[in-house]
Amino acid sequence: MIRCLIIDDKPLAIDILTDYVSQISFLTLVHSTTHPLEALQLIMDEKIDLVFLDIQMPQLTGIQLMKIAQGKCKVILTTAYAEYALDGFENDAIDYLLKPIAFERFYKAVQKAKEVLERTVPTNTSLPLSNAKPADYIFVRSEYKLVKIDLHTILYAEGLQNYVTIYTETEKIVSLQNIKKLEEQLPSAQFARVHKSYIVGIGKIKSIERNRIFIGSEVIPLGDAYREAFYKQIEPKGS
Repeated sequence: MIRCLIIDDKPLAIDILTDYVSQISFLTLVHSTTHPLEALQLIMDEKIDLVFLDIQMPQLTGIQLMKIAQGKCKVILTTAYAEYALDGFENDAIDYLLKPIAFERFYKAVQKAKEVLERTVPTNTSLPLSNAKPADYIFVRSEYKLVKIDLHTILYAEGLQNYVTIYTETEKIVSLQNIKKLEEQLPSAQFARVHKSYIVGIGKIKSIERNRIFIGSEVIPLGDAYREAFYKQIEPKGS
């Protein structure tokens, strides 16, 4: 089964592609979204084999997303603009579908994708089509750009309403998102929510004293509501 993701800033376009996917037995739709940054994180974190990707989108174009994803999945481009075809194929797009997309043309493109995926993965169906290891970085939007942050550099993050400030070993990065959204991006083996406003890098903790966590010269509060889960998270296995 080929696991698919649909990315388009037009809900109607997503509805059409969702219907097309549902008619093809070897495709399964994992997720669809109008937000390219959300889609990028899914590509990094989930097992996605094939992406139906619009090109002209706010925040991030389809071509930019392909370059950042660096071949983690196969891509079929969907767009109303034929002039972007060359850029798409130069970035290894499997096919290029011009809107409005007829089902017959869609089916031809996914057959091509199926053949490509079958050539590049083992035929044993018990194995996943993608076995990439989890990403060791995240992308966050800061002002008008995407910033790549290596996970091992993050000390802690502090949330304030719809903003979060991420403190790394060398800088602080302010991102327009809430702390819950950031928590979902970060692997729980490396990071812990310790307060309604704070996430800490577990490996960066120097010491813990009652309701205070020491990271470098900073003191992070440990909230009562998070205390029990936090101690279970950092407790040595088998102890």
